[in-house]
Amino acid sequence: MAKSPHTPEFRAKVSQEYLDGSSYPFLAEKYNIGKTTLQQWVAKYRLHGIAAFIRPPGNSSYSSDFKKMCVEAVLSGEGSVNDVVARYSISSREVLRHWIKVYNANRELKDYNPKQEVYMAEARRKTTLEERKEIVDYCINHNRSYKDTAEKFDVSYSQVYSWVKKYDVHGEDGLADRRGYHKTDDVVDELERLRRENLRLKRQLEEKDMAVELLKKVKEFERM
Repeated sequence: MAKSPHTPEFRAKVSQEYLDGSSYPFLAEKYNIGKTTLQQWVAKYRLHGIAAFIRPPGNSSYSSDFKKMCVEAVLSGEGSVNDVVARYSISSREVLRHWIKVYNANRELKDYNPKQEVYMAEARRKTTLEERKEIVDYCINHNRSYKDTAEKFDVSYSQVYSWVKKYDVHGEDGLADRRGYHKTDDVVDELERLRRENLRLKRQLEEKDMAVELLKKVKEFERM
C-alpha cells in the first residue's frame, strides 16, 4: 500500500498518548489526523508495539487461505475489521475490506505474490464498466499509485495504467470495452476509411489474381 507520511516513531508516540488517557477527538485535532486512522494505529500498537509500524521493503505476501481466515474472523464476529487488521498485521483496513467484498461476491480469493502479481499478464481478470470507473477513481485519488490500486482490486498493473490513461484522454467513455466492436464506415475518420478501402481493393486484386491463375490451370488441364 502507499507509504505513510508519518514515521513509526510518530505513530507509536501518538498511540501511546491515547493509551495514557488522551481521547481520539483531542488527538485528531492536535495532529490533524483522522479518527479512523488513529484507531488503526492504536489497535496495532496495543498488540505489537512500535514493531507494528515497521514494515520490510516491498509488499506483504498473502495466501488465499490467509485471506479467507481473516475474512471469516470478521464475519463470524471474532473481531472488527480494525481488530483483525491489527492482529494479523494486514497492510490496511481497505485491503481487508476488499477481501470481504470479494468473498461475499462468491469470487475466489487468490494468492498474492508482490514480486509478480500486479505486473504479470496472468493477473488480469474481466471487469465491468462500473468496476473500471471505481478503480480509476481510487487510483487518481491515491496519488496515481497504479501498483497499490492493482493490488487492492486484484487486477494487473498494466490494466490500471491503461484505464487511467484512457480516462485522462476520453473521460468515462474511454473505459468502455471496445473489443469486438467494429465501427461502420460512416462513423470513422477519413484516414480509417481510406485504410479500409485499400484493404478491400487489395482483397479484390488477390481474388482476381487467384481467378486468373485458376483459369490458366484449367486450360492447361484441357490441353492434356
